[in-house]
Amino acid sequence: MSSVNRIAPLAAKLFLLGALTILGQRLARPDDEHDGGREKVLYVWAQDQAHVAPDFLAVVNFDEESSRYGTVIKTLPLPPPGNIGNEPHHCHLNSTKTILGCGGLLSLLRGQNGIFFFDVTDATNPRFLFSTKALESSITDDFLALENGGFLITQMGAADGTAPGRVAEFDGRMHFVANHFGTMSMFQEWPAAPPLDGFNPHGISARPDLNLMMTADFILPASTLAGSPAPVLRGSVRIWDYRARKITKTVHLNSPDGGPALGTMDVKMLPKDPRGYGYAAGMFDGHIYLIDPVAGSGVAAFDCDTVTPHVDTPVTGGMGQLLATPGSGDRLIFGLFQAGQVGMLDTTDRANLRQLSVVSFGKDAGPHNLVLTSDDRRLVVADYFLNEDAAGIIHFEGDHKIHVLKVTHNTLEEDTRFRLDFNTAFRTGPARPHGLSMK
Repeated sequence: MSSVNRIAPLAAKLFLLGALTILGQRLARPDDEHDGGREKVLYVWAQDQAHVAPDFLAVVNFDEESSRYGTVIKTLPLPPPGNIGNEPHHCHLNSTKTILGCGGLLSLLRGQNGIFFFDVTDATNPRFLFSTKALESSITDDFLALENGGFLITQMGAADGTAPGRVAEFDGRMHFVANHFGTMSMFQEWPAAPPLDGFNPHGISARPDLNLMMTADFILPASTLAGSPAPVLRGSVRIWDYRARKITKTVHLNSPDGGPALGTMDVKMLPKDPRGYGYAAGMFDGHIYLIDPVAGSGVAAFDCDTVTPHVDTPVTGGMGQLLATPGSGDRLIFGLFQAGQVGMLDTTDRANLRQLSVVSFGKDAGPHNLVLTSDDRRLVVADYFLNEDAAGIIHFEGDHKIHVLKVTHNTLEEDTRFRLDFNTAFRTGPARPHGLSMK
């Protein structure tokens, strides 16, 4: 036998062995492309209801193929100092899926840091990195992941919880971004000169491809504290030059019922829309508004009081909450806190939204935070908004449950296999779940 004939079978065996090794490695990796990169771990940023145990990050089995689907894998308590009473709010993974940014809405009341970062490189074993706070602002709310691995973070209040708020920026190393302003000073939050007409940003959304960003003004945080006669609600959306981090237009929204929109908590821009349209929800007036960033205008596009089945609630429209936009660009998902419902709307006719589907959890269940998986096939819902307890006048508790909905292009359906109740899941007692993120 020639040397060539002897080498050929050996090469074939080595090739086959290599191919099997690569296949084995891919099968062993839960986030690989063989299963569409579907998320297997759910993070829930939460607090002890009694404010005795530390605030914590719950790590939950999110693998649909697992017999432990929906169970808590572990909890990571926030280390001291400043680890209790932060009112854990939103959280978000960065673009590289290695860092989880989390916010403490009421950290200011205890003089604590309100921005927290976790290393989630090992998905089921997150590690706390550090906490920090902004200089000119507080009341940390929502996180927007940036292409460089960093974040833009809405700070709803000024440093003392009044107005104006800011948008803080962290780079891919989780360092504050500092920029020269003129020749004399530096600023680390946007915009450099914030508007003085009620700039209290809560929701945030961006279309970098169009160089557009939107933030929604929600409420004056200081007006919710104990002793205040009533919350001061906002009803405006800011249009930004995304790259310059500069506000270019302010859209003051008016309700069809007369007067301004009340409490525009969230704003979401539609994927793929060539004009950059977005939607904002008025929490206390019951409408969802279409935002045109080019014209700088907004009009009511849906009345949440028309949702069927209808649920009578103290707040008109069932108290609209956060929004989610599937990648198809022609659907909008919304939550109604008091009505206990999550619904899907057809946005094909942008200014006249049409109900497609709704899931009802029961009156006052409290669906607030809504987060879609990367493939848009599952929606995670957290039933808790905000309870300031003795510190304030906002008391929207919800039932502390986490739901998963199966999502198609036209329907929402509850995944009854996933059952997670934060009233009973932890030895420390009932907990309030708010922030959601999946990997």
